[in-house]
Amino acid sequence: MPDRYPPINAKCPHLLHGGDYNPDQWLDRPDILAEDMRLMALAHCNAATLGIFAWTALEPEEGRFEFGWLDAAMDRLADNGAFAVLATPSGARPAWMSHKYPQVLRVRADRGRNLHGTRHNHCFTSPIYREKVGVINHKLAERYKDHPALLVWHISNEYNGDCHCPLCQDAFRQWLRGRYGDDLDRLNRAWWTTFWSHTYTDWSQVESPSPIGESAVHGHNLDWKRFVTHQTADFMRHEIAPLKKITPDIPVTTNFMGVYPGLNYWQLAELCDVISWDSYPSWHEADSDVGLAAKIAFMHDINRCLKGGRPFMLMESTPSHVNWQPVCKLKRDGMHLLSSLHAIAHGSDTVQYFQWRKSRGASEKLHGAVVDHVGHEHTRVFREVAKVGESLSQLDAVVGTTKPAEAAVIYDWENRWAIDDLQGLGREQKKYEETCVAHYRALWRLNLGVDVIDQTVDLSRYRLVVAPMLYMLRPGMAKKLRRFVEDGGTLVMTYWSGIVDENDLCHLGGWPGEGLGEVLGIWDEETDTLHPAQRNHIIFTDDNELALDGDYEVRDLCALIHSRGAQVLAAYAGDFYAGRPAMTLNRFGKGEAFYIAARGDDELLTALYTKLARRLHLPAALEKRSPEGVSVQLRTDGRQRFLFAMNFTTATQTVQLDAGTYRNLLTGRDVTGELELPGYGVAVLRR
Repeated sequence: MPDRYPPINAKCPHLLHGGDYNPDQWLDRPDILAEDMRLMALAHCNAATLGIFAWTALEPEEGRFEFGWLDAAMDRLADNGAFAVLATPSGARPAWMSHKYPQVLRVRADRGRNLHGTRHNHCFTSPIYREKVGVINHKLAERYKDHPALLVWHISNEYNGDCHCPLCQDAFRQWLRGRYGDDLDRLNRAWWTTFWSHTYTDWSQVESPSPIGESAVHGHNLDWKRFVTHQTADFMRHEIAPLKKITPDIPVTTNFMGVYPGLNYWQLAELCDVISWDSYPSWHEADSDVGLAAKIAFMHDINRCLKGGRPFMLMESTPSHVNWQPVCKLKRDGMHLLSSLHAIAHGSDTVQYFQWRKSRGASEKLHGAVVDHVGHEHTRVFREVAKVGESLSQLDAVVGTTKPAEAAVIYDWENRWAIDDLQGLGREQKKYEETCVAHYRALWRLNLGVDVIDQTVDLSRYRLVVAPMLYMLRPGMAKKLRRFVEDGGTLVMTYWSGIVDENDLCHLGGWPGEGLGEVLGIWDEETDTLHPAQRNHIIFTDDNELALDGDYEVRDLCALIHSRGAQVLAAYAGDFYAGRPAMTLNRFGKGEAFYIAARGDDELLTALYTKLARRLHLPAALEKRSPEGVSVQLRTDGRQRFLFAMNFTTATQTVQLDAGTYRNLLTGRDVTGELELPGYGVAVLRR
């Protein structure tokens, strides 16, 4: 990983600030279009995302194209020193296309075809849809290839969903033939179709999962999800091809949605030059925003890691509120700047919004925006946005810097699919995502740099790897973990790990399978699922190697394990398995492997990772731990160190700085010794 990456596009060596801009909604109001440029300058916006859902405005009739309005918008941006993140319009197709070519519309899992409407209501396999997308994308690239405003290509919008039409059924079968070497017996073994006598005897019998057909064969369900990711990526590759052919130097991206479970983003990331994602936290939903801040930091770090540490783009956020959460609450004063710099702290080089100006009608007319229906700059939200823009303009030195990490948490999409689909444990107790976030949160509280990776990533760069609930071991993963520990790494695994292979077939011979039991020094015999109100406790043994003491509450899942050479660090306090090991440590090769047999709360995980961080000398952003609710994150180019100190509480907090003098880049003032942060306060310090 380099010390500094180049800007997203060399045309603009600054942090980007802007939002989704829809001039096609205001073509009858030239006064508003002119006013937008004045307001963008006041808000310190240097970029606008154009054309995301503008297909009808670009091609009102098949083969008749209208680019004049987009020409004008691009020219206005360039004339005002701003840039365009220019979108392809495939996220929502025109009504004329649905009417003339109904086969482009999606077929649901119940085998019924949708009517025209909504977004992403199209078949990724459809030759007609691919043809029409190819034409409009080619025309966009040809027309704007030399335009000074063109900065980034935004491919479609929030890819999601699947299609079960005959074309997709055929494509699914072809994909399966490739996966299983055209060997139907091999597919039957992988899916364990002898169960319920569902063995396939001809490829034509294989269909996608359906609520009115086959839906309980876990290997089948897994492969369908893999195919959907494959087909989405193939469509995305088709979208990108004309853009790269005509504008090879313009980076491409598409906006991801956090940990959206429908697609494996690691595969789509391979097609992007830069990663972007849409972040909409429900701030102020709980009494404290600290837990949510950790969860969003986890997602920021996933997006940073999808391209190996390269800065990402915060493509969408809201400057105020949304219109689709159960409670659409306003951001309190200061939270917009804090949450925006939170993204920068974790590796974003942009802060962008949905939306620039509120729509007058339809479903998003009440979604937050920089410019409200009142139409002027004299609003609280506009002032908050302008403050963000002004702050970002002080941070050119941060562009392209990296976020170093010697610890990693594994969050794996395919593992999540398998856990979500399994029938066992408690329906409400599985909580894979929540468990990964909980382990991440304990490290985040220590101001450590943490990567969030999947099972395909090389582990050799890390000193600590945390693999919560690694139920499915994808090919080669067990060997990778074994080698990591043998070579001196520290591994933390938990209950419900090493249960099945990549086809969701259970390992025989004891869990964790594929030799991980030897690495961990344990045998995990069975798991007790607790009812929601039930609790157990674990008690640390006297003189345990980590010097942890006391007892800690555990809930949901308690694995009954046997030591097979591992040191017992803690034991259960209650129930019929009282006295059995609940946390172990095993030395293996040059490294060590920990096993946590039960789901603990933040107190247990924070105590454990505090000890491990000291034991491994993991570097934190600051030597002294910051107060609860204050996160300090580091970005660096190997020479300059930028500390982002962020207070996610409403109370004033004091942060103890390391020795030396720091310049607060947001205020221009020097700071030594202590940094005082008001509620929702944020500072960016350069040593």
